[in-house]
Amino acid sequence: MSTRVGVITFPGTLDDIDAARAVRLAGAEAVNLWHGDADLKGVDAVVVPGGFSYGDYLRAGAIARFAPVMGEVVDAANKGMPVLGICNGFQVLCEAGLLPGALTRNKGLHFICRDTWLEVASNTSAWTSRYEQGADLLIPLKSGEGRYVASDEVLDELEGEGRVVFRYRENLNGSMRDIAGISSANGRVVGLMPHPEHATEALTGPSDDGLGLFLSALDSVLVA
Repeated sequence: MSTRVGVITFPGTLDDIDAARAVRLAGAEAVNLWHGDADLKGVDAVVVPGGFSYGDYLRAGAIARFAPVMGEVVDAANKGMPVLGICNGFQVLCEAGLLPGALTRNKGLHFICRDTWLEVASNTSAWTSRYEQGADLLIPLKSGEGRYVASDEVLDELEGEGRVVFRYRENLNGSMRDIAGISSANGRVVGLMPHPEHATEALTGPSDDGLGLFLSALDSVLVA
């Protein structure tokens, strides 16, 4: 029986199709999840994809965190289910309290759309185990509110516990301490601003470096 990974669609989601394709390339079954349904359909992991959920009204991710499906995601994550938030999904996970800190307007207030190099700062999370510590990944970044911010206390905690999972080699958006992605305390929930689902095949992306996140999640499900 194949691993089933849910991909959520909110009004304004743009990258659910790409995330589902990445799931299939990793060898799992992609399951469509609708924002208005409080039902995860028995999936083994969840991806909260990028886009502009609910038009980014109030602030990015602020409304999506109240969607019926997110109540189920929070409950499942608290029980150990692997959850990945990409770009807007990262914003949603922070708003939902599954990850600390917040994502704010980029330095310079410009939307950034560029391929960017990331360092794998931790390979102990459910979504990074396939990578070598310190590896370089070429992943597309496309966001206007991607600057990660948190208090010094939270930043010190993240670094001290090995929960910074990705760092920018070139900090394009002004994120504190070059942080591109973080994990929950148990390493099962990960959020990052760049888009690994757009880097799963060298033919269609800048690299296939992003596929490792999805392969890592399948490993984490099998050993759980």
